[in-house]
Amino acid sequence: MAEQRVRGASRRRLVVVAGLAALPVIAGCGGEGDASRSSAVSAAPAAEVVAPAKVEVIAGLTGCEAKIRIEADELRQGVCRTKKADWLITTFPEEKYKETWLDSARVYGGTHLVGPRWVLSARPELLGAFRDRLGGTVRRLQGVGPAPGSS
Repeated sequence: MAEQRVRGASRRRLVVVAGLAALPVIAGCGGEGDASRSSAVSAAPAAEVVAPAKVEVIAGLTGCEAKIRIEADELRQGVCRTKKADWLITTFPEEKYKETWLDSARVYGGTHLVGPRWVLSARPELLGAFRDRLGGTVRRLQGVGPAPGSS
């Protein structure tokens, strides 16, 4: 029994680490700001459909068909690839898993669109259009180390 709990905890850590590994590539480096800075929640027309939704629903609302990368008890994650850009959609069965994921993502920094039990990670210039469709809050997470341009 205890061995199963240890394996479960190790699996959860592995899922979170795997999900976070793609953040610097997909979301870009955005070491400015912190998680406490966020823009106001948008009341987008599709927001009621998205809250909470599957990766596939959010992907469809952003104009892509997501390829599922992670399928686990704690999260589902899909990647969208288009000619313009790539973005990552992560959904969670409970809000507490989303908050844990965001806490872990602080290490990488970046800007994310955050909704009820979902996070969309993309280049900051894409998040405004996605927010208009999905609702949510734009959050900037503080990276580790010195800010770009500091001496």
